[in-house]
Amino acid sequence: MTHSPSEAGPTVDRYHLLGRPADLAGHRDTFGPLPLPAGRNRVWSQSLVDAVERAGLTGRGGAAFPSAIKLVVARAGGGQGSIIVNGMEGEPASDKDKVLLTRAPHLVLDGAQLLAAACGANEVVVCIPEGRDAVAAAVTNAIAERSVHHRNGTHASEVVVRPPDRFVAGEESALAQWLASGQSLPTFRPDKSSPLRIGKRPLLVHNTETLAHVALIARDGPEAFRAHGLTEEPGTTLVTISGAVVQPGVVEVDRGTPLHEIVARSTPNDDIRAMLVGGYGGTWVGPAHFGTGYASISLRTIGASAGVGVIVALGQSSCGVSESARIAGYLARQSAGQCGPCVFGLPAIAEDLARLAQGKPDPMLMARLLRRLDEVDGRGACRHPDGAVAMVRSALSVFAADVGAHSRGEPCAHWSAPTQLRFPAPRAQ
Repeated sequence: MTHSPSEAGPTVDRYHLLGRPADLAGHRDTFGPLPLPAGRNRVWSQSLVDAVERAGLTGRGGAAFPSAIKLVVARAGGGQGSIIVNGMEGEPASDKDKVLLTRAPHLVLDGAQLLAAACGANEVVVCIPEGRDAVAAAVTNAIAERSVHHRNGTHASEVVVRPPDRFVAGEESALAQWLASGQSLPTFRPDKSSPLRIGKRPLLVHNTETLAHVALIARDGPEAFRAHGLTEEPGTTLVTISGAVVQPGVVEVDRGTPLHEIVARSTPNDDIRAMLVGGYGGTWVGPAHFGTGYASISLRTIGASAGVGVIVALGQSSCGVSESARIAGYLARQSAGQCGPCVFGLPAIAEDLARLAQGKPDPMLMARLLRRLDEVDGRGACRHPDGAVAMVRSALSVFAADVGAHSRGEPCAHWSAPTQLRFPAPRAQ
């Protein structure tokens, strides 16, 4: 895997990911000291909130929620809480957490420390799933380096914890549940105006990329952040590109960069028939929309979103129906097992899609599949089933010609071709 783009587009490297990973001294040489106040300072805290708000930073973990609002909510939570660094990256097609935490861990930890100082938190908890030992070791080593320099009591403590490596375990309410009880169960949260808590302790959960941006905004100011991207959606973003490309990996692009330009950075090795945008719970996009800008506003017009920062390029030698069936099967197996739409609905949808991919004649299949999609959508305890439904619906539209042929018992020539997608290896029981 490469972390650098091809020559198809300009290089953006605000995180300094393209060189060798820096130790703490190298990190400070590159970015300067961590701009923290000597003690609790309300004026400084408000200035950080203002800077994040003026920058227009939104979360890079999937929901794109305004980061300044989350910080304001956390500050109102009473202090003495925890900053949770979400490095779970349950999405199989994503590598940006791994890249940031192994190549720029100090930048991520700096962002967490800044938020801790702003909202009175006394602990930074870095969540890295079981099985990602190299990532955990990189962060643990970085924390050890920092502990030598943080003995004056002005920094929150830093610790690595290892939740289970499951797709839904990285959802922020599931992380809070695991930290509180050891169970990775997401909870329905219609009201985001109150902070997550463990007992009386407030939690502020951010993904690694958002925290890295906070560290840069605090040092360089919001204007430097807004110098990239769009006026209405500023900044850069990390995107993991995979599929029918020569150089799969993580690239950094300005918000608003057209989809086809982003994929060109990794050099396609086949004619691209579709792109899966936003991850496995994302949306298939056809060639008519490859010029769409990679930003929430423009993607929304075609029924897509940036999601977790993933683009999978599907080549002409692959079957979109079969690849979608593989994703549906994976998502069904990743259920937290606590609500009907996941426990019963997703496996049923995955079974229907698998039958469709194989071209097995079934005159009731399409009506049954569409009905099940309607029954599952919007009824889960979290957004996991909704993402699966959105992916399947987009597949039925973008690959409509293949869907028709498969449903008539005439599967396309590539229905049994090896997958171009990435899935974790099955674990021994």
